[in-house]
Amino acid sequence: MTRIGVFVAVVEQESFAGAARCLGMTSSAVSKQIQNLEQDLKAKLLNRTTRHVSVTEEGAVYYERSKRALTDLQEAEEEIHALKSQPRGPLRVSLPHSLGVKYLTGCAAEFARAHPQVTLDVSLNDRFIDPMNDGYDVVVRIGTLADSALMTRRLAACPFMLCASSDYLERRGTPGSPEDLAAHDVLAYTGNTGAHEWRFKDTTEQVGRVALSGSLKSDSGDMLCRAALEGVGIVILPVFYVAEHLRAGRLQHLLPEYRTWPERDIHVLFRPNRYQPTRLRLFVDYLVATAERFPWEQE
Repeated sequence: MTRIGVFVAVVEQESFAGAARCLGMTSSAVSKQIQNLEQDLKAKLLNRTTRHVSVTEEGAVYYERSKRALTDLQEAEEEIHALKSQPRGPLRVSLPHSLGVKYLTGCAAEFARAHPQVTLDVSLNDRFIDPMNDGYDVVVRIGTLADSALMTRRLAACPFMLCASSDYLERRGTPGSPEDLAAHDVLAYTGNTGAHEWRFKDTTEQVGRVALSGSLKSDSGDMLCRAALEGVGIVILPVFYVAEHLRAGRLQHLLPEYRTWPERDIHVLFRPNRYQPTRLRLFVDYLVATAERFPWEQE
């Protein structure tokens, strides 16, 4: 690791110990590198206390230029590797848990087999991921995207479906309108902080909402889907939970003339760079090809 790289790590970690852990060095070695750098530049770059390290005015200027230079060097190395036929290097990917398990793990495995020199690190987790700050190269996200500095590419639609089993409908009747849901057992997803309600658009594009109640709630879409299959109640879930069950007739789509609102899509997000590594572009292409085969995208 060069002195410049060590300096950048100290600034970003705000400590010598933190930089040492990130770089796999000793704190004394990090301190020595910074001392030598300051001696060479004849300038104090860092203010040091027992608990904190901060940059001086000269250090802030040097950090900005150093960070840019290191990024340029990394991009140059990536471009050189891209000129070769075999992509290589690390690639950190975050996938939503259930969507990933059901439809995207095969894509990741195929990519890993085809490109063994790429070190693929795949996390399946439903927590919010910020690619800019959490260290992920590729993030698949479900929802309506706000304005962002990230690069995005739409993979597929992700409608939320109102479903129930034949057993439940025989016992409780089939709702003919959104207002009828107030008299039904509608399973509640607790993974967000919103009210237990259904927001929808009708055939005239009017937006409405209806308050819901139910005997079962869970923060797991898989749990709610299983409960719906067992006839516990009506469920409102993203299409990837229920697509196979709808096709097989295990669940029935209710109120198809209404659409859950707002509509959601599945997107892939990645950090903007002047040069995108070949491994990243290839993985995104794998995701796009996989999404084209989602059953609800072929209907």
